[in-house]
Amino acid sequence: MIQVVAVITAKPGQRAAILEAIRANLPAVRAEKGCVEYGPAVDAEGIGSFQTRIGPDTLFVIEKWQDADALKAHAAAPHMAAYAAKVKDLIASRVIHVLSPAA
Repeated sequence: MIQVVAVITAKPGQRAAILEAIRANLPAVRAEKGCVEYGPAVDAEGIGSFQTRIGPDTLFVIEKWQDADALKAHAAAPHMAAYAAKVKDLIASRVIHVLSPAA
């Protein structure tokens, strides 16, 4: 199992547009061979003072892939290239953490 946490920081005021593009792409991504989980996440409300907030311009995409080959195929998928072209001018920064479960 490969886990991915993508941290996307939008240019000010553009997070909703990025989320819209991600949501439009969800059916294609979730239909990919080896996709176990894929979805955007933002700050939960009402959690309390122990929460470290990511803020109004940042979102995470939480992903799980069956294996590294599935993740590599996802990264090369035509619908991901189309998504990237759609949001490139909306993103201030993007960091992709690729993880494997710790024993």
